[in-house]
Amino acid sequence: MNVHPLAAPPRAPGPLAGVGVLVTRPVRQAAELVRMLAALDATTVVFPAIVILPPRDGTSLARVHAELSAFDAAIFVSSNAAEYGVPAQGTWPAALPAFATGPGTAAALAAVGIENVRTPATTYDSEGLLALPELVDVQDKRIVIFRGEGGRDHLARTLRARGAHVEYAECYRRARPQGGSEGLAEALQAGRVQAVTLTSAEGLDNLCAALPAPARAALVRAPAFVPHPNIAAHARGLGLQTIVTGPGDAGLVAGLLEWFTRHPVAPLA
Repeated sequence: MNVHPLAAPPRAPGPLAGVGVLVTRPVRQAAELVRMLAALDATTVVFPAIVILPPRDGTSLARVHAELSAFDAAIFVSSNAAEYGVPAQGTWPAALPAFATGPGTAAALAAVGIENVRTPATTYDSEGLLALPELVDVQDKRIVIFRGEGGRDHLARTLRARGAHVEYAECYRRARPQGGSEGLAEALQAGRVQAVTLTSAEGLDNLCAALPAPARAALVRAPAFVPHPNIAAHARGLGLQTIVTGPGDAGLVAGLLEWFTRHPVAPLA
């Protein structure tokens, strides 16, 4: 007797089926968001609006690495800072506490062997870090901030005003993408992008600079999902409709789910 296996019943489409989502994170940071969206049946269009490169001069970073044990705290402002700023695995001083702007950066630090990372309890940004009790009383403490070239100075200024001695370890640099936007422009103008995710004002500026005028007009018509009010304000200044979500990839995905539950779209052709 021949036994024929039963065919699996067809799977119901996911909650973001038919939604084209533009992902603008740098290449390595985009992978997890793309995975999360694919699990919900979204169609992703990936265009890294910021290219992450090593610093032009690694001398100061090498000096910080040589002096790590002399610092009282180390702050990482992004997952890129974790990836490019941490020395060879196994050389991080056990007594040096590490701070991160949010869970994504903390996870990047854990991936290179740095555990028990402190993260903000309020907002995942410099202001949230500055509210942590360990960074309030910093008189005469020596603190190193791992960041990209030309980052914000608010964190260092405030820590110095509290009496800390602050140094920068500029461990990467950001650059505009060079070319590669033709496919994105075509997708925007063909209506295959129903949502835009933005994680930095600089990335938005780079995105707009890379697109011809018709594609920029299509970009403005799609709602932009952003994890921070400062990015939202910048996007609104460029004419985008913005939805402020929770922090990180999980916040972006939750915002997309909430929006498209209330504003469903037809499946993509």
